[in-house]
Amino acid sequence: MKKVYANAAEALDGLLHDGMFIAAGGFGLCGIPELLLDAIKDAGTQNLTFASNNAGVDDFGIGILLQTKQVKKMISSYVGENAEFMRQYLSGELELEFNPQGTLAERMRAGGAGIPGFFTKTGVGTVIADGKMEKQFPTGPDGAMEDYIMEEGIFADLAIVKAWKADETGNLVFRKTARNFNAPAATCGKVCVVEVEEIVPTGSLEPDSIHLPGIYVHRIIQGDHEKRIEQRTVRQREEA
Repeated sequence: MKKVYANAAEALDGLLHDGMFIAAGGFGLCGIPELLLDAIKDAGTQNLTFASNNAGVDDFGIGILLQTKQVKKMISSYVGENAEFMRQYLSGELELEFNPQGTLAERMRAGGAGIPGFFTKTGVGTVIADGKMEKQFPTGPDGAMEDYIMEEGIFADLAIVKAWKADETGNLVFRKTARNFNAPAATCGKVCVVEVEEIVPTGSLEPDSIHLPGIYVHRIIQGDHEKRIEQRTVRQREEA
């Protein structure tokens, strides 16, 4: 099976349609599939639902699709650093489903494992629990019953992620913080498209260094990526 494609537009050819559900990797500005997001913007696909930890910033990441009003709903755990995201939410232009960060990651992982739902204590007794099934389990001291809420696994039409390296069969290696959401996001899409900094020959990756096996990956592109710093902090110059 051919997995390596020439560019993002070619890799997404035949996959995009209005109203689709996309799981996107990225954590802050680390590991954002920027080339694939640019291609989705250029394709003009509308009414999109994204499951992603955050939406990048105004002019980078999913933020570029917010600017063009291509996103209908965000399933996220963080809105900060993106003024347009916040503006659209507060004005009622964008639907937002807040998830605790660990819950969102587990919902993606569960979807990738074929698990339709799971119970967690996170969010019990808060607005996060509104409308969700509650159940007690004997997990407290001396087997005392404790409250849990059920969260649903995420099953997306498409997963778009960014990795550091891939071989030609799709085995992936992520770099540091970029691993946080890219790995679970990659597993929960019906089709997974990956952009990487480098494609290496099959067999050249150390097996123990592979973070995600190629069985989850359908299409790969290699490209040049922008290295952004989310918050630049420098100390004041000392007086001479």
